Amino acid sequence: MRIDSHTHLQYPERSLYQALKKAAKENPKKTALDFSGRRIIFRDFLADIDLAARALSAQGIGKDDAVTICMPNMPQALILFYAASRIGAVANMIHPQSAQNEIVFALNLLQSRFILVLDMFYETVVQAVRSMDRPVTILLTRAEDELPAAVAAAYALTAGRRYAHLPYSGEGLLWKDFMKSAKKLPEAAEVPFDADHTGVVLYSGGTTGKPKGCALSDYAFNACAVQAKTAIDEEFGPGKSMLSCMPCFHGFGLGMNLHAALICGVTCILMPSFNIKTYAKLLLQKKPNFIAGVPAIFDALLNIPGLDNADLSFLCGIFCGGDTLPVSLKRRVDAFLAEHRASVQVREGYGLTESVTASCLTPKDEYREGSIGLPFPDTDYAIVKPGTCEFLPAGQTGEIVMTGPTLMQGYAADPEETALVLKPFPDGRTWLLTGDLGTMDEDGFVYFKGRIKRMIITNGYNVFPAELERVIGACEGIREVCVIGAEDPRRGQKIKAFIVPEDGQEEAALRSRTEEALKLNVARYAQPRELIFLSKLPRTEVGKIDWRALS
Repeated sequence: MRIDSHTHLQYPERSLYQALKKAAKENPKKTALDFSGRRIIFRDFLADIDLAARALSAQGIGKDDAVTICMPNMPQALILFYAASRIGAVANMIHPQSAQNEIVFALNLLQSRFILVLDMFYETVVQAVRSMDRPVTILLTRAEDELPAAVAAAYALTAGRRYAHLPYSGEGLLWKDFMKSAKKLPEAAEVPFDADHTGVVLYSGGTTGKPKGCALSDYAFNACAVQAKTAIDEEFGPGKSMLSCMPCFHGFGLGMNLHAALICGVTCILMPSFNIKTYAKLLLQKKPNFIAGVPAIFDALLNIPGLDNADLSFLCGIFCGGDTLPVSLKRRVDAFLAEHRASVQVREGYGLTESVTASCLTPKDEYREGSIGLPFPDTDYAIVKPGTCEFLPAGQTGEIVMTGPTLMQGYAADPEETALVLKPFPDGRTWLLTGDLGTMDEDGFVYFKGRIKRMIITNGYNVFPAELERVIGACEGIREVCVIGAEDPRRGQKIKAFIVPEDGQEEAALRSRTEEALKLNVARYAQPRELIFLSKLPRTEVGKIDWRALS
């Protein structure tokens, strides 16, 4: 059945917490989270959220305050996420591998006074907090805090030993103490739903590459979940499960893999970090009904020996986003699924953090080669002449623009950048300019053609060359730099930096300075895989650096 943008849906007027609470009340004994063998039922999940809300309130966190969550997919991250919503705070979601200066930027952007971090990422966070001119409370958690007892004990004796000395004196609350203390505190007030309230801030480079926080309302997040459930066009509710490998600091992960699933009563099988062997193992052990990921995940999945004779008939939906799914890869994945008794095909979607996450999806039974599908219900897509509000007819290439109930409120504390991408059109509606080129056919199917501005996608993460060039170019002794994305069968693209040193510079010392600057300013996933030193960079006829000649 084709479900298009003309289908009208009803969207709940609830906060993120209230949407989760409704699912918990309806499915109290169903499993909400499955984490390394520990199954947390909705009733207990909600009780932990309410405890954390009490503890946050006791820390002086209230309505519109920012709670920064620097975590992989673990129960603690989701408990604090919904606890923040209960008291009307804003969940400020950042990558746990963020560099020190990126953490400082995110904390300052929302004037956040509270941050949750996993022990293995604590030292970077504490250095960031120490460099600030105002106090920030660090809440430190460990993997074993939410693991089953036997698994926790084994972890503490192995990997956990590396972090047993944390936190440093006076620089952190411990998760267990934080939760335990809440039992003696009064119930936290549940803040009523507010349609204009910013519930979440997720980070995006937008169309310019400059880091920006997308301010997203509770309404937009919940609307995206309702739209997704309809567009999935499969039974998506209690008794079903989702392998949640996409991270909670990513729109695709938080919006689709986690929040949409949870408020529909679906069990989330949490993966804190992606490892293809673990992924394959969980597929066979847990038999999730839904999986979603970036193309690199599906490409890797085809080459795991342990799946040779696997029966994957339990799969009900497989979704690919975060980057373009090559037609050749789709064919190989679909053939693999058919060979392993799955009755479904991989379905490509498209979206932006500026609209929570996915807003377009290939219909279940109608694939058109090269298409990213149809817009979600109540969401309109159009193609405009770049730089204008002029709608183009079917078949013509232009900039993809979209409008609907999931648009961000704007970039946090950045009205100038907001005005560049959220535009009032002559039709009276505000449209989001995606910065992407595409076409639409007569039936409304959307076709992605490329990016207006140069951008690298590696493992599903957007990386902007201009930002890396700014960091590298600021290093002493560097004359020029050009960063590109080179084709990589596993990551989609790998990042290469081509550097021209100033005369007389010693390469080893220059490499060391560059690597140190990147470590301080750039997240681990965005680090160049290669630093290549050249005597000069290629130029176009008009004297510009010819980055295409380097790829």
